[in-house]
Amino acid sequence: MDTETAARTTAWHEQMDAASRRFDDTEAQRDEVTRLRAMSESDVVDTEEQILARADRLLVTGEVPAQAVIELGRQDPVDSIRSLERVIGVANELQAANFLTRGARAAAAVARISLADNGREVPMGTGSMVSPHLLLTNNHVLPTRGAAESVVIEFRAEVDIDNIPSPTVRYRLAPDDFFETDKHLDYTVVRVAPGPDGVAPGVTFGWNPLIAKPGKIVIGEAMNVVGHPSGRLKEISIRHNRLDLQLDHFLHYVSDTEPGNSGSPVFNDQWEVVALHHAGVPKKDDQGRVLRKDGKLWQSGDGDDAIDWIANEGVRVSVLLHDLGSRGFDPAQRVLLDELGLAAVAPREVATARPAQTSAAESLVRGLRGRSTAFGGRRSVLFLHGRGQQGRDPVELRRTWTAGLNKGLTLAGLSPIDPADVHFPFYGDQLVESMDTREAVDSGPALYESLVAEAAHRAGMPDAGDLPADPREHELFGGFGAVVLGRLHDQLGWIAARSGLDSALIGAIFKDVAAYLDDERVRKGVLDTVLADVPSDGELILVSHSLGTVVAMDLLTQLPRELTVGLLVTAGSPLGMDGVYRRLLTGGPSRPERVGEWLNTWYAGDPIAIGCPLRQAWGPDLRDLPVENPKERAHDIAEYLAHAAVAATIGHTLSA
Repeated sequence: MDTETAARTTAWHEQMDAASRRFDDTEAQRDEVTRLRAMSESDVVDTEEQILARADRLLVTGEVPAQAVIELGRQDPVDSIRSLERVIGVANELQAANFLTRGARAAAAVARISLADNGREVPMGTGSMVSPHLLLTNNHVLPTRGAAESVVIEFRAEVDIDNIPSPTVRYRLAPDDFFETDKHLDYTVVRVAPGPDGVAPGVTFGWNPLIAKPGKIVIGEAMNVVGHPSGRLKEISIRHNRLDLQLDHFLHYVSDTEPGNSGSPVFNDQWEVVALHHAGVPKKDDQGRVLRKDGKLWQSGDGDDAIDWIANEGVRVSVLLHDLGSRGFDPAQRVLLDELGLAAVAPREVATARPAQTSAAESLVRGLRGRSTAFGGRRSVLFLHGRGQQGRDPVELRRTWTAGLNKGLTLAGLSPIDPADVHFPFYGDQLVESMDTREAVDSGPALYESLVAEAAHRAGMPDAGDLPADPREHELFGGFGAVVLGRLHDQLGWIAARSGLDSALIGAIFKDVAAYLDDERVRKGVLDTVLADVPSDGELILVSHSLGTVVAMDLLTQLPRELTVGLLVTAGSPLGMDGVYRRLLTGGPSRPERVGEWLNTWYAGDPIAIGCPLRQAWGPDLRDLPVENPKERAHDIAEYLAHAAVAATIGHTLSA
């Protein structure tokens, strides 16, 4: 055994010993859980705070319909906590038909980690993508940058539907770009280098978002583990798994896991990551010696899979994120960390989560122009991004958009395109710069509030007078319903409940849309920046997203006469909202005459596309194409472009 492998083995056994001590020290707490279960005749028991947070989250994310809560409350309207426990029990016992589909999507982001040593590859653990570029695993799997440089990451190390091993897709790590680790919490976050096509692995295989907020699981709920036990092909443990105890930093649970599961994500039944699996708790004799499954004393030569494991321990995601967020990062690392999303930021840290922005206009990052010889020199493709891109690298953004489009083109049987052939105006820094320096606009807050109110209304938010008339239902809403459903009567909370996206993100998007529409200085700064990277003539295929669709409508009034627009694509667009289209430069929903074909694609769970389909406001001379995006990436442009029907429209226009 080489020195590095020996060090990893020692570190793993140290983690196992620490987990065993914590397990022994909490025997009284486990006895109390057993007592509470006997009293309540339910496996679901926890503190009142945890029960309330969990029931709240299940309702807000739409996992349990509000009507089901009302019916449960009628059965037991007095004891609010017991009623909430029953809400959680319903979610725990009854799974929607998409449970396995969602699990397969979560599992796709899980990879096997193997040590590459003199032509041999030795499986040593599991990791999972938590952003387009970042992989999460254990410290005892990858304790140092040097260790990270020596491994291979394999996706699709699994059998297909016909039980035939799939060809794996391999990546190397880039620890010099990002590497953060902690021995006590036993986690490592490291960047995965793009593949030969320049595409980040998370774009290809997806990623499992990390959520800082509480309410993801309570004692007694089921847990699911995806990993590569003992280096085998990918396995999913979804039977007889249960959370037994919540500690300050760790969770204890029962599950069929083995040593190779180190670094595996542990999910709740909604396929949200609740913990990072890191150690097992072995059964011991009275002298503290580890026992085998056959009851005999375990020896090191027996192998770790011979140990009689009685419990497992995982690191709480919220604790891991808090530790990661407390560290200092340079700007490039901060950009990578920001890709974890606002949901990964503890609520009290959201206000300071944005990286510092430059205020000097001369230092703003400029956009990219495509090659003049692309597409025969007659046509140009232009991607127009949305808000929240400040501090990002336009080259990387263009690759991400192109990767999504190329996935869709491949599914449609069409040829992919080269990112270098695409025009990519970049106004992300300019938008923030002009918003930071603008004078206060009296109508700005009013427009923002009206956009949020309109979106909430379109999402079906009831008026205050729409509460049930039945006195028993009033009593219900005055009890646990007031606690749990109360947040749904906040407009952003209601929109978030219908979409699954973070309410802070939704609010930020609408706020930037309002700033663009209501302040001519902001609008002019954005349009001037975009126009600098627009081709001067020929035929343009304009693909826009989110706020970019609003900018695109204004841009169409400013383009050179020599430039025709053969195809306009709007994705995840708020153009169907009254408060948006009435403030466009056209003054209303007037279809641009210079546009040949207009494709609007939207997902019903995307809160920014709440006004779609657009034909209702903009008339019949456009094509509305509804698609299904992953719920946690409802507004993601790469997901929109990856749909074959969307990509085929672009591809056929290019080849016409």
